[in-house]
Amino acid sequence: MSQKQKLLRDVLRKGNKLSAMKIGYARVSTQDQHLAIQNDLLIEAGCDRIYKEKVSGAKRARPELDRLLDSLRPDDIVIVWKLDRLARSTRDLLEITEAIERTGAKFKSLSEPWADTTSPANKMVMTVFAGISEFERELIRERTNAGRVHAKKRGVRFGRPHRLSEDQKGLAFRLLEEGKSVRQVATTFDVHVATIYRLQDPAKEPKVLGGELR
Repeated sequence: MSQKQKLLRDVLRKGNKLSAMKIGYARVSTQDQHLAIQNDLLIEAGCDRIYKEKVSGAKRARPELDRLLDSLRPDDIVIVWKLDRLARSTRDLLEITEAIERTGAKFKSLSEPWADTTSPANKMVMTVFAGISEFERELIRERTNAGRVHAKKRGVRFGRPHRLSEDQKGLAFRLLEEGKSVRQVATTFDVHVATIYRLQDPAKEPKVLGGELR
């Protein structure tokens, strides 16, 4: 939906004096699972509209969730049965709730009382939760960097492996002259075939025929 269409929608809603809505979101991971339980709980919670879909939470493409977010207006409340129905990770949860907040809408989970931005106190909890998540990411980043430094001290090398030494190049070239194929020589030295092609002629680019380098 374009920005112009969204503005027109909001104007029409204000003109019709529509009240805020409770909007439910229900999801199951596979086609053979059922949405009935979530649907009943969301109806019991007073949802005026419920978006439902059968798709794995690991998939980024969730059309019904996108439609829900696109339909939000100020003071609407998005309600889910459990947080794992909405998000696949802590980071994903925070990104979705931030998207909800940007529209002026609120968010609430029926199973996790702390995940509720309809009151100032619970909104503060979500803010703290976001801060903890960022702290965890920094710790992971710090541990990763420290691990790399320690590994380098032990001689572990990162990045692309070194090319053939001069002695290896000489031996590889001699094997080629003796009639060995490029692929055989590459396997012998555990390098990509392109490395051996460049050994034959640095300016020569290997050709791809039938999905294989020739």
